[in-house]
Amino acid sequence: MNIAKNVERGRSLFPEKIALVFEQQSFTYKKLNEMANRMANGLKALGISRGDRVALFLPNIPEFVICYLGIQKIGAVAVSINVMFKRDEVKFIIEDCTAAALITTEELREQVPDSELPDLKHIAIASGAGGNSCSASSFSCLSSERVNGRGQGNIAGAKNIRLETLMANASVSATAVDMNPKEPAAILYTSGTTGFPKGATLSHGNVISNMYSTIHSCGMRPQDRLLLYLPLFHCFGQNFILNSGLNSCATIILQRRFYLEEVLKTTAKEGITMFFGVPGVFAKLLDMPSTACDMSSVRYYFSAAALMPVEIVQRWQQQHGLAIHEGYGLTETSPFACYNNNLKNKLGSIGMPIDNVEMKIVDENGQPVPAGELGEIAVRGPNVMLGYWNRPEATAKAIVNDWFRTGDIGRMDEDGYFYIVDRLKDMINVSGFKVYPSEVERTISQHPAVAEVAVYGVPDRVKSERVFANIRLKSDTLVAKEDMIAFCSDRMATYKVPRTVNFVDSLPKNATGKVLKRRLREEAISASV
Repeated sequence: MNIAKNVERGRSLFPEKIALVFEQQSFTYKKLNEMANRMANGLKALGISRGDRVALFLPNIPEFVICYLGIQKIGAVAVSINVMFKRDEVKFIIEDCTAAALITTEELREQVPDSELPDLKHIAIASGAGGNSCSASSFSCLSSERVNGRGQGNIAGAKNIRLETLMANASVSATAVDMNPKEPAAILYTSGTTGFPKGATLSHGNVISNMYSTIHSCGMRPQDRLLLYLPLFHCFGQNFILNSGLNSCATIILQRRFYLEEVLKTTAKEGITMFFGVPGVFAKLLDMPSTACDMSSVRYYFSAAALMPVEIVQRWQQQHGLAIHEGYGLTETSPFACYNNNLKNKLGSIGMPIDNVEMKIVDENGQPVPAGELGEIAVRGPNVMLGYWNRPEATAKAIVNDWFRTGDIGRMDEDGYFYIVDRLKDMINVSGFKVYPSEVERTISQHPAVAEVAVYGVPDRVKSERVFANIRLKSDTLVAKEDMIAFCSDRMATYKVPRTVNFVDSLPKNATGKVLKRRLREEAISASV
């Protein structure tokens, strides 16, 4: 097996079908496969071989897709780096995974301290313009082209090389090597919202089994057109949409990032049929006038990566006449683990485990708890990662007897449906009482003036922690802090009510829309010193 057989399958079944669209460019399955073959052969010319780590520090441009597939074809390991990371963060990941090569753009190259990375043998530079490194015209460049003052006549010995040069000198013929299901395919670093990033190592078996579950659950098919604006360095974009879409022989419309107006324009223009997002995206779309939101071509909506407020689901159903299908998963589960589909839907639930995956609720000792009781969600199945790269202790703590301890607090009802309550590490301890931020957030969200809210705990000398709330109000609304606290006091036990309310213009988020509560907590602590 090999993840890259996705594109080879498309090349065999639909060679002239459009696989990838990016701005003014399009790639057929035949062309995409040829580009991936060039990349694979170019990497081999550099001396990259099976098991070597190749880091991708690239935005959402076709080069990411082509390089990722080329890496997989030769059995190397694709390591994704968040494009928002700075020098120290980039250095940490390259050192941690001992990458042999890095592929990036001229712009992002500034964040790569290669003089401090002696084991990084090669840096390939993409144009950054989006697909230009992979266009037909780019192959006219010569192998003697100079990058940063260094000649490229000897590619294998080059530290810095243009990506188009690397590919221009490579053959268009290659076949993905057969990989053992347990061999690593990708390393995706956790977001770091609860600590230093760890490299979740996913095998070919992990990704492929999860890909098939995604296709089956979501009903992807060749005639579908998928909008991909979620970051490719993240598991949601990389596995759930890209890999599953290619295996379905669908067409993927790639965008650099989420721009509301551009997403709406592209959805209508390209006839998008499957729309994937996070709760914040759907909330923003609901705030748009219905006349500016033509999503009539979409037959399927899916949300994951964060808790979906029930209010948004209900408003979406009323406005668009279609449900938002919710999924649950983590980078460590490839990511798909649980699905609340339309036929077996319970409002507010994340649904039931996907095919071949088991889930249960356990106490701190790992023992199952009765239905209805809170505990930690544990997952077992072919989607569970191999482990954290070079972190045996962290792996042993996270995976116990094949069960991955997610760190998410939830419950299971009598019918086997699961519900997320909160992150274990986000739970607030007020004088010994457990306060779940999501519960407080749901209550505050009921206020008609609230657009967005994040609740978090701040250390307190007397009560262990205090409840803080950062709130973004809807435009043209004003609410006094005292009135917001009173609103909460009428609806919650006293210990759950925020002691401090901050009205803000925006909430800090990572690339997938998760609020960075650790940053909010640190800022609140700094302000109190």
